[in-house]
Order: sequence, then C-alpha cells, then structure tokens
Amino acid sequence: MKPDLTSQLVQSPPGDLVAPPRFTSVEQAQEYLRARGVSYVLAQFVDIHGVAKAKSVPVSHLPSVVSSGAGFAGFAIWGVGIEPHGPDFMAVGDLSTLSVVPWQPGLARIVCEGHVDGKAWDYDSRVTLRKQVARLAERGWTLFTGLEPEFSLLRRGEDGSLLPADPSDTLDKPCYDYKSLSRTREFLERLSNDMRASGIDVYQIDHEDANGQFELNFTYADCLTSADHFVFFKMAASEIANELGYICSFMPKPFANRPGNGMHMHVSIGDGQRNLFEDKSDPRGLNLSQLAYHFLGGLLAHAPALTALCAPSVNSYKRLVVGRSLTGATWAPAYVSYGDNNRSSMIRVPKGRLELRLPDGSANPYLATAAVIAAGLDGIERRLDPGDPHNVNLYEWSPQQLADAGIGLLPQSLILALDSLEADSVICDALGPVAKEFLKLKRMEWVEYQRHVSEWEIKQYLEFY
Repeated sequence: MKPDLTSQLVQSPPGDLVAPPRFTSVEQAQEYLRARGVSYVLAQFVDIHGVAKAKSVPVSHLPSVVSSGAGFAGFAIWGVGIEPHGPDFMAVGDLSTLSVVPWQPGLARIVCEGHVDGKAWDYDSRVTLRKQVARLAERGWTLFTGLEPEFSLLRRGEDGSLLPADPSDTLDKPCYDYKSLSRTREFLERLSNDMRASGIDVYQIDHEDANGQFELNFTYADCLTSADHFVFFKMAASEIANELGYICSFMPKPFANRPGNGMHMHVSIGDGQRNLFEDKSDPRGLNLSQLAYHFLGGLLAHAPALTALCAPSVNSYKRLVVGRSLTGATWAPAYVSYGDNNRSSMIRVPKGRLELRLPDGSANPYLATAAVIAAGLDGIERRLDPGDPHNVNLYEWSPQQLADAGIGLLPQSLILALDSLEADSVICDALGPVAKEFLKLKRMEWVEYQRHVSEWEIKQYLEFY
C-alpha cells in the first residue's frame, strides 16, 4: 500500500518548517508533485564554480531524469572536461533531494550528478565530494557541516552605483542593527520562510558588520546535504531579491572599506551515535578530541592549498587581507592559525567542533568540502599536531610577533593560492581531474584580471606621467 501523502499537502503557516517526504519510488514522487500543483522540475547541478545550472523538465518525464538523466552539451558548461566533439553530460537526479521551490509555485527541484556514458563523471564536483565522503564512510564516519552564508542586499542608485537596499543603512558599525534588520524584513522573512517551507531549517537571521550585509543560519547536516542546501539558498536569495528590485550578492568583497562576505564552515565528525570531535576532558580546554586535533592539524598543514578552493575568486583576496576595515575588523582570516573563541584566526574552536573561517560566498561548496575532508584525513593519518592555540587578537600583532610564534600568512592573491594548490599533491590527488581543470580555468581568470585596466589606474596614472 502506498503511504498516504494527503497529510503532507496541507499548507503550513509562513515560517513553519515543512520536512519534504521521503519517496520510495519516482511514481510516488510524481503523485506528490501533481497533488501540489507542480508541473515542472528543475534538474539542477553546479558547474566547477559552484553556480547552479538546470533544465526545466515536465513532471511526466521525471522518471527519465532519475534513471538516465537530463542531457546537456558538456562543452557549454564550465569545467566538466568535455570538448565540442565529446559525449553529452547527463545530469542524473538524486530522488532524495526532490523538493518544491516555494518562491516559484508550480516548480520543484532535484539535485543531479553528472554522468557520462552511464558512469558517474569525475569532473562533476558533487561526484568529487561523494568520493571523499566514501573515504570517511569506510571508517564508519560522517562529516557534518554547518555553513554560514553572508551576503550583501543591494540596490542600484540613479547613477548606477551599488548601495545598501535600505537607504538608512549607513552606520559606521552596523552589526546587529535593529533598524536595518526591520526595514529589510520583507526580503529576509520571505527568504527564511521559503527555506523552511522546503525543509531547510533557518534558525536565526542577523545584520552583519557591513552596510547591507546579512546572514541567515540554517541547521547543520551531513556535508553533502549542507552543500545542496547552500546552492538552493543562493538560488532562492537571488530570485527573491530580483523580484523585489534588489541584488543579492555573495561576492566576497563588494566594498573596499567594509568587511566582506564569508561562508564559515563548522565541521565535526560523527559515527552515528556521538560527535567524535568532542572530548570534555581536553587539557587545552577546547573540548576537542585527539581525532579533532589531528584533523585540525591537517587543515593547518594544507591551508595554502585550501585557500584556492575556499576563496577561489580574484575578489576573495580583497577580503583575506592583513589590516583593518572601517568597522575595526575585517572578520576574515589572514594567518594560518587556530584559537579558542578567536575570530581573528583561520580556525575558531566553538567547543567540540571546528569553525573554518576561510571560505567565502564564491566557493563551490562541494569542492571546498571535498578539500577539507582530504586535508583533515591527511592530518589524521599522519597524526599531525596543530600546536597550541593562539587566543589573542592577531590583527594587532606585528609581522615579527607572528614570525616568532610560527604563524604563517595565508596566500594574499589568487595566483599565490593556485600555486600552493598545484604544489599540494594530497589535495590535487583527492580532487582528481577536477583539480587540473580548476587550475586551468582559474589561471585564465587571473590573466584576464591582470590585463584589466581599472578605474583606480586611470585616476592614478592618466595625467600623472
């Protein structure tokens, strides 16, 4: 007998968390969608940059998406390693990810993975993460992540300039400001309600430390599900903002003198019964187990290479800077370090788990997480010791103090980070062919940036010489 789905079709009040049903067959999924008035399903995946790509498929053709996939011309997609004369890229749907798209009634979304010639395609970033997840599963472990996406809610001024969506959002130190939080309520609550209506549990919303900057926190999950949620979150935020006449940007550093947009990653490993990173007898007082310290040691050892994947744009390195912003802090790491509740460190330890503060909104969550697993497992296998924590404001330390403490500097440009990634065989081997494709495309991006003549250069040099 088929499960009764009618109880799940009741419209919940705005803001209520609606857990999507678990389907035992694609036919059951079709029945559920039709009962909710859904006519089309987005067969969605991401390119190498983590940008959502999709085809809209009638619900009647959902079985073919799940069995053989929706077809795409591979050469038209960034970084999937297919030439114009190559085979089609088939996006095969994962039925467990099917959910409605609340901000577009009549539409649903299913997360897909790339297949070529009937086999999972190694250039697909979700496939890449799944392989690293399998390495953990061999040990009976699951990596859990909680992602914290910061974003800028903006509007265009009459002259085309970018401004905060709320014209009164002008405080020098605007973090947690009530007025701007209230005056952008329509967007924030619509975004939160739509996430909760699709089964993603948003539990708090705040104004961050830059004008027009906000953060919605959703509940942690296994790392593959967290990456899926992050992509869906960005899809929702951009479309709801567009409908309201705003721009929602996850660009790492839209304003030079304000803090940038991070995507902090909280990390822990579980075995199905307990958090293996937690040990309340930790003599350092951080409630971390020896396993967690070895994982942490791996993150620190591979920090330069991780930077390329966690901060993969030219603009990312305007965020990861040494120095201050107008509000007094950049809130972004510049040094290879960890500390207790230390937000000037690359890794903060909020008791029993790790918070990697390196990623930003331009990161592909699948590739960044895959690299984190590879680095952490290397630390575990080599039993790396991260040393003692640094519980001081590293923003205030001199270069000599940092050197004396053995604290290294993170790459300060994309090209330096790419060089570090290419030299790191542990991370490159874990990512497989994606690493080579990523390096090629990002080096091209760097060359284009180097050739660009900026407004600053025009002002500085046009009539100077």
